[in-house]
Amino acid sequence: MGSEPQFAKYPILRVAQSIFTLSTGPQAAQQTSLTYLQDAIKEHKMAPLYRHLAHPTEGVLNSVGEGTAETAKPHSQSQSQPQPSRRGSLVASNLVPPSRKALAGGVLPWDEALYEQLKKDNERELQEIQKEEDEAEEKAGETEVQAARSKRADFWARIGDKDKAISSYEEIFEKTGPLGTKIDIVLAIIRVGLFFNDKAFVKKQVERANILVEGGGDWDRRNRLKAYKGLHLLTVRSYNVAAPLLLDSLSTFTSYELCSYSSLVVYSVLAGTLSLKRTDFKKSVVDAAEIKVILGNDEGEKLPGAGDEEMKDVSAATESRATGLVNLSALGTGTEAQPEEAVDFKPLASLVNDLYNGNYRGFFQALAAVEESFLTTDRYLYEHRGWFVREMRLRGYQQLLQSYRIVGLESMAQAFGVSVDFLDRDLAKFIAAGKIHCTIDRVQGTIETTRPDDKNSQYSNVVKLGDQLITKLQKYGQAVRLRGSERA
Repeated sequence: MGSEPQFAKYPILRVAQSIFTLSTGPQAAQQTSLTYLQDAIKEHKMAPLYRHLAHPTEGVLNSVGEGTAETAKPHSQSQSQPQPSRRGSLVASNLVPPSRKALAGGVLPWDEALYEQLKKDNERELQEIQKEEDEAEEKAGETEVQAARSKRADFWARIGDKDKAISSYEEIFEKTGPLGTKIDIVLAIIRVGLFFNDKAFVKKQVERANILVEGGGDWDRRNRLKAYKGLHLLTVRSYNVAAPLLLDSLSTFTSYELCSYSSLVVYSVLAGTLSLKRTDFKKSVVDAAEIKVILGNDEGEKLPGAGDEEMKDVSAATESRATGLVNLSALGTGTEAQPEEAVDFKPLASLVNDLYNGNYRGFFQALAAVEESFLTTDRYLYEHRGWFVREMRLRGYQQLLQSYRIVGLESMAQAFGVSVDFLDRDLAKFIAAGKIHCTIDRVQGTIETTRPDDKNSQYSNVVKLGDQLITKLQKYGQAVRLRGSERA
């Protein structure tokens, strides 16, 4: 085992989730998120983030030119004067989804006095950190100087200043020797990128961390990086690559600064259900012990905290663990698991079991419930929710059609609990895209599968690979003959 992870406390990703919920969630959830966000801003002195979110003219949570009653201008005056842009914002980010509906002005009230007080507190804390660094340079060694610089980097990450946090972490990285500490710094930079939803930046940093880990990283940091990589791949729609990483992280998960364990289970289940082949799906998702702990077994058995009211004989230790693993809306905020609110996992369990067991009507109903309960409420899943639902419908269609040569259109529609017209239109899109090989006969009311000839494709592939092998052998033979002539 390597050294204990460092720089794992900030930024607090639950704050970013609260901002997302405030901008897209239902009204009841918005109020809870607003309360949490306001408390976090005051507790952690987040002056830059507060300005970025709530400023009357630059705040991303307010329309341009809108604010609270104290700061809003008369309508006639706002029409006569040009509206200011948000280019002067202290942080560049994608905290609010671009497809969100228009928000009423002042969704996060702007308080000028509070902002000024937060700024003063930030300046005071920076002065103390600078004083500590100066004293360390005069009286102590490089270790103490780096400790003071680390405090500054964590300070910028804590208050929500993206650019200054990254530059401070980079400064520490350049002057740090131990590989484990360097990996921790890059993981912190990745979380800053995740906080502000900068996918391109996160991709570069994940690749950077991977190079460091392959250069000699210990088991713990290698294991933590798998969760980071899996979550990033999920945000860029690479579910097939993310699934094995996320599923492999379940048994050894320690990255509570990244997300809660229950959130990791949901990400793993969704990625695995969408991308794994049926045999792997059975092994890694349906029968996985770590997933059954959260979702329950085929008979609907759930642990306390996941919606089960019948299991009364579970030990207190198991119960306390289960109730700490069933949260989706609140992400982990530190290196240890935090208490979480109970979440109903029945739609997710139904999605898995109904797909595997061929209960397609229940599968479609569970898919709609999963979209409403999970995909639209999680900031990492929200952007690709429409694509996920479409691909899951495709998987259901493919699973049913692969068992038949001819299927009645009406019987298939009944199996999925949809109308014939909807099924006809939906299948037509997938057929046109080449994702389902079948033809629809509306006159006869049938669907006939037209599976591609696997033998021909296998034969062509063998010939192609054989040609490549022969070419390589010929080049190798020429190289051997040349060396022989040189020796002669």
